[in-house]
Amino acid sequence: MRAYVMTTGGLFGLLVAVHVWRALVEGPHLLADPWWMLITATAAALCAWACRLLWLARKGPSPGPPA
Repeated sequence: MRAYVMTTGGLFGLLVAVHVWRALVEGPHLLADPWWMLITATAAALCAWACRLLWLARKGPSPGPPA
């Protein structure tokens, strides 16, 4: 499962990086396209979520209440 989260998180991060690069190269007219912005924001959120899952998995499970 960890490899899947790393792979998909990396792909979403790559998509965001390509969108930012494209916006810098082509100019600000892309920012007026709502679909382009929605895809970029969604990919950024999914990449952040994957990073959070990996961070929490690295720290280990949180201890539960004492029995």
